[in-house]
Amino acid sequence: MDTWISSLSSSNYNLFFFTTISFLVSALFFMKYLRRSKVNLPPGPPGWPIVGNLFQFSRSGKQFFEYIKDLQQIYGPIFTIQMGTRTIVIITTPELAHEALIEKGTILASRPKENSTRTIFSSNKFTVNSADYGPVWRSLRRNMVSEMLSSTRLKGFYGVRVTAMDRLIDRFKTEAESTQGVVSVIKNVRFAVFCILTSLCFGVEMDEETIVKIDETMQSVLYTVMPRLDDYLPLLSLFYLKQRKKAKQVRENQIKTLVPFIERRRSSIANPELDTTEAKFSYLDTLFELKVEGRKSSMSNAELVTLCSEFLNGGTDTTSTAVEWGIARLIQNPEIQRKLYEDIKSTVGDRVVDEKDIPNLVYLNAFTKELLRKHPPTYFTLTHSVAEPVKLAGYDIPTYVGLEFFLTAIAEDPKHWSDPVQFNPDRFLCGKEDADLTGIRGVKMMPFGIGRRICPGMNMGTLHVNLIIARMVQAFEWCAPDDATEIDFSEKLVFTVLMRNPLQAKIKPRV
Repeated sequence: MDTWISSLSSSNYNLFFFTTISFLVSALFFMKYLRRSKVNLPPGPPGWPIVGNLFQFSRSGKQFFEYIKDLQQIYGPIFTIQMGTRTIVIITTPELAHEALIEKGTILASRPKENSTRTIFSSNKFTVNSADYGPVWRSLRRNMVSEMLSSTRLKGFYGVRVTAMDRLIDRFKTEAESTQGVVSVIKNVRFAVFCILTSLCFGVEMDEETIVKIDETMQSVLYTVMPRLDDYLPLLSLFYLKQRKKAKQVRENQIKTLVPFIERRRSSIANPELDTTEAKFSYLDTLFELKVEGRKSSMSNAELVTLCSEFLNGGTDTTSTAVEWGIARLIQNPEIQRKLYEDIKSTVGDRVVDEKDIPNLVYLNAFTKELLRKHPPTYFTLTHSVAEPVKLAGYDIPTYVGLEFFLTAIAEDPKHWSDPVQFNPDRFLCGKEDADLTGIRGVKMMPFGIGRRICPGMNMGTLHVNLIIARMVQAFEWCAPDDATEIDFSEKLVFTVLMRNPLQAKIKPRV
């Protein structure tokens, strides 16, 4: 009997607790509703109290981009969805993207608040991608673009790319010897790209075991910061304490893994006569010397780890997934593969294709541009937010709103493209169709974003995609494995938009 009474008391207490919490949440939601009802937000689907459209999306059984496509058909080029406590405005046309990010780019160049897990890994928004529009962002971005990713700096790592490309071709040959010619595309390409980026970042070439270890660490970070339900319903964060503890452990391992390379580089700079194997320059060198606006102290090791991780993660998955989609398209359409090989053969001859040849490979450049149009790295740019209330397409955009730009819809807008769903590199030949990837002369596609927050690694990324595809096509003819009837082009979003089933391809060495 006493146990029953104790249980009843506990139940009453829990009932009172949850009733109080529900009342407070409802009151907060009602206050937000009153505040937001005074502004003229773009239209959107009606939502439920507290959760907004979160459960409607969940119950749809669709991926988020598919859900957004459906809403676009109903609500038009700009609309609002409520995902828990987050108000999100979706933009789906080139014209509105240009208005937002070019015409009003200064106002819409900020980033929304991060959850506590992400701030652990961004050192409280101390990265190029996450920093608010202001002095810290200007310092970090200017340093990355002018001191590391300029054409002059990139040329300085020419030998690193040559070595990585030779290594990639050898890996494909070795794997094919034991698999009747069938190889894993993304696994090998990802390794090659990561080899390049670790050399650029730390100024030293590493053995395979070390590269794999660092890559695994970087991937664990990306998995840890993937969205969770409590991102949209913060009150549920109490149920994610174990995940937050795990995030701290991942962060500690990230620091433990990278700090030795940071200290090694610092020692090498101080004592250049002790190690002649390291490169003369690296991204780390620029960070050691960087004076960030508004800060008197130099960067901590944790902040250096954060910026190095951003550099490595930013260029690895985006490039490797683009190459995988590219090879899938070449297998799907042998005629496109033939044209690409003939372009390389007629321009380069019998020698190995070189990155200096890329500007002269007209069909390769057309192919890569079409690849980025049809397969941008992600469905949406990184979320933008406004520094002050602004009008967009005649609607109010308050400071609490996040803006998402739907890249697929923008790049397949029938007003700007003929047969937009078709994969056709020829559209970029002989002045038939074209697109300015920076968006300055108008927006038709924006795989790297546009405006002030355009990806600083755009030039490096396109160089790597062009070079890798050129070397792979020159070395091998690519086709589907003998047991495959057709290529599966279904998608899934992890860090980037991946092929749902990783591409397995059969290679035949060119004679």
